[in-house]
Amino acid sequence: MFTGIVAAVGRIESIRPLGSDAGAGVRLSVDAGGLGLDDVQLGDSIAIQGACMTVIEKSATSFDVDVSRESLNRTVGLSATGEVNLEKALRANDRLGGHIVSGHVDGLGTVTRFAPVGESHELRILAPAAIGRYLAYKGSITVNGVSLTVNSVDDRADGCEFSINLIPHTVEVTTLKHLAAGSQVNLEIDLIARYVERMLSADKAAVTAESR
Repeated sequence: MFTGIVAAVGRIESIRPLGSDAGAGVRLSVDAGGLGLDDVQLGDSIAIQGACMTVIEKSATSFDVDVSRESLNRTVGLSATGEVNLEKALRANDRLGGHIVSGHVDGLGTVTRFAPVGESHELRILAPAAIGRYLAYKGSITVNGVSLTVNSVDDRADGCEFSINLIPHTVEVTTLKHLAAGSQVNLEIDLIARYVERMLSADKAAVTAESR
């Protein structure tokens, strides 16, 4: 589990195919940047751009992970070299500064606007309708591994556009600074929203079954 509070911006330095067939995954070598690795063991989890990955090799300043083709197909930011948001897995005694994040990407969104507004930035993202149903005013959403608060929700024919206000600190210390209209981003919905939907759908199914 994670919190969505990015601990460091690292960099994917190299990408090596794990096989020659089209379904093969890749091995990423990641420079950890300012992320301390002293307490990281082989097999530990680190979120990269919001996707939970397992450390298979490490040095004092870098680590390697294997990424399956399935993960590559369902995420962005893991198939090319460049900067990435990093967060180590949450410990039981850590502060929960963001919200509960699993590191499982639910889908991809497309940035429709990223522009300064006063001292902050407005970020607008068009999410698939399947994800939009979980978005709510002042609810939580994870974008490229960053825990953020939804400021508005607009259901449209082509999906659900939501807006976020980014304070200068968030822009400065994450890879969100590189976004532009048309950029794709990894999205993870709030874990609580999953359970609310499950409870509501289960109750509806029970009522339907009783009425037969």
